[in-house]
Amino acid sequence: MQEWVAGSAAAVPDPARVVSPDSPVRVLLAAAARALRGEDCADLGHQPVLNRFRGAPEPVRRAAVARAGGRAALSPEQAAGVDAERVARWMVEQYPFRSYPAVVVGSPHAGAVHLATAMGVPWLPAAFDVVVHWPGGAVDDPRAALGHGGRVTARLLAGNPDVSVRQVHDPASRGVLAGATVSLVVRWRRLPDAYREFLGTHLAGGAPVLLLRDARTWPVLHPSEGHSFQVGGPRSGLEPGDFHAGSEPLAEMLRGAGGDEARWNPPDDACPQGYAEHAVEPGFEGSLRAWAKAVGSQLHRVLFPGPEALSAATADVYRGWLRGAGKTGDRCVVECGRLIDPWQVVRAGLVPYWCENATRRSVAGAEWWLAGSSPFTSVDVLPESPGMQSPGLAGLPQWLAVASFGRRRRAVDRMAARGYPVTPASTRRATEVLRGQPYDLPTPAPLRAADALAWLRDSGTAQGLLVC
Repeated sequence: MQEWVAGSAAAVPDPARVVSPDSPVRVLLAAAARALRGEDCADLGHQPVLNRFRGAPEPVRRAAVARAGGRAALSPEQAAGVDAERVARWMVEQYPFRSYPAVVVGSPHAGAVHLATAMGVPWLPAAFDVVVHWPGGAVDDPRAALGHGGRVTARLLAGNPDVSVRQVHDPASRGVLAGATVSLVVRWRRLPDAYREFLGTHLAGGAPVLLLRDARTWPVLHPSEGHSFQVGGPRSGLEPGDFHAGSEPLAEMLRGAGGDEARWNPPDDACPQGYAEHAVEPGFEGSLRAWAKAVGSQLHRVLFPGPEALSAATADVYRGWLRGAGKTGDRCVVECGRLIDPWQVVRAGLVPYWCENATRRSVAGAEWWLAGSSPFTSVDVLPESPGMQSPGLAGLPQWLAVASFGRRRRAVDRMAARGYPVTPASTRRATEVLRGQPYDLPTPAPLRAADALAWLRDSGTAQGLLVC
């Protein structure tokens, strides 16, 4: 995972160049593939663009981050050459080519990757993130972002009729980068041929397929066929109304990104509710169901109303799985964002709970789950610094409160705590911390899909998780 410099050539860009290295899909795919190879994430040292140039005066840093973001992004000409089928093939090629007893597919969530790791199976995303340079952009002008993104999307869709594109303009999560680049989530509207070939070749006969779907909603504008647009998003930790002119959170986030609330110019403040950016397209689910039926497999859907529900249910699954193998299941690690390492979690016999990011809402989910769970002897916390201040950001005392649920050991990673919320962190930091955990070998026998679904149903139903 490295930074690339965008050129002006319109040639088809390599998939490793297309999928944004700062995106959750990229990190989760890398972690899942390494876990199946029996490797940890020590080589994942990519530093997100927002976390760079610390120490410089804030106006200078913002300008430097914007320039770096533009260089790392695709040019509009390169975006027109994106080949979604080629991206799908690159994704399946990350995994060892062997027979698997199941597969996990769908929305990006570390819980899905942890479940896949416990079962010893791949995780395949239903979408991927593309970041495109926006010359002359402005963080406080979402209307102009829609215009630029619409032109880029039209060219991308012309070469990829089997995808849709959700554009997200979110200064709360992306800061100054929201004015230097446009963020596009490319979602497959049917099962890619590369996925069909991989599953047909490497999925055991009759093996179940688990589809995990993010069911969060957000106001969505549909400016053209195949192109949708949203201002803000659930990952911001804010409400849709916080992105309307006159709100204090909007003024705060724009000031932090070098924008001006007085210039805020959204395309429409009265958009209807729709599924948010990381939902699964209905056509993708339908074609996956048809494929499973044709080969004698069964598709199981797991719909989660928020990431906290799936995180809690996955942690409960791990606890039951570990205890069923004769282990205590009493040591917990609370991960955050890109700070994950599923292979080290299994090696150490830990119970993983994942916070999507460092927002108050996400961290509160961990607190509620720990408060309602049987006590843990140890709780280790890995808070990911977002690289900027945000209205919805959790303070360090809230992370310390999460760790306080450990009866004997209560640890917040010191490196993360010293510079929170602005110090850089890469995935390998999680590996370094988890390598210090004592081994709990041998690892349990792989989790059976039927047991995972039963535990998800028992644990998650009360939290709104739908397993069907």
